[in-house]
Amino acid sequence: MKSLDSSLFSATLFYLYILKIKKMKIEIWSDVMCPFCYIGKKNFENALEELSLKDKIDVEWKSFQLDPSLEMGEAITTAQYFKEKKGFPENQAKQMTAQVTEMGKSAGIDFNFEKAIITNTFPAHKLIHLAKKNDLGSEMEEELFKAHFLEGKNIGDSETLINLGKKLDLDSDMIKEALSSKVLDLEVKHEIIEASQLGISGVPFFVINQKYGVSGAQPVETFKEAITQAYNESSFTSNDNKDLSCSEDDCSI
Repeated sequence: MKSLDSSLFSATLFYLYILKIKKMKIEIWSDVMCPFCYIGKKNFENALEELSLKDKIDVEWKSFQLDPSLEMGEAITTAQYFKEKKGFPENQAKQMTAQVTEMGKSAGIDFNFEKAIITNTFPAHKLIHLAKKNDLGSEMEEELFKAHFLEGKNIGDSETLINLGKKLDLDSDMIKEALSSKVLDLEVKHEIIEASQLGISGVPFFVINQKYGVSGAQPVETFKEAITQAYNESSFTSNDNKDLSCSEDDCSI
């Protein structure tokens, strides 16, 4: 009987393994200080829901930094950042944020740039890596986006990151260890280098099934088209409907 139970257990594990590896993979390079990344996340997730493919796709969030030159611990307002770091006139900065705010509303995001604190996001990426190890990558991205763009929290502050991690039931001691981990430093840097090697210079950037690249906060329909194309062309389905195509601007690598 023990032998039978063992065989059944092994077969079950193998079946679960096959289910996992048969999922199509989508990698997303993103920075939690990027408003377009938040809009892109919402549109991408809406596309998955409408396609009913959420359970058939493995999503992995990857690290990218829009401004790694910011000092650790530095925290300034969005207006200060545009003026002091980018040299934009106040009126131009307000116009830019107003345009992004309107884009956000169409995706269900109520951006609050007046409260947003600009800081070095490297520690936040380390928290995302910890969350990924616990299958909470997308959830952690969402919490960080909300904290930065809606709640005006400093996502470069250790205590803030600990509290955000605890919201997902991550252990506070484990979070503290992760934030000081040299191993996670290397993991984050590796993904940033990987983005450079792929020619990714802006985010969000979606790599679908290692075949198609979708750049920017594209509309829901664009994501649906690209995902459907990649899924139908993959070995994950026997569907012969392969007549959908992406335009060069939307789905080129």
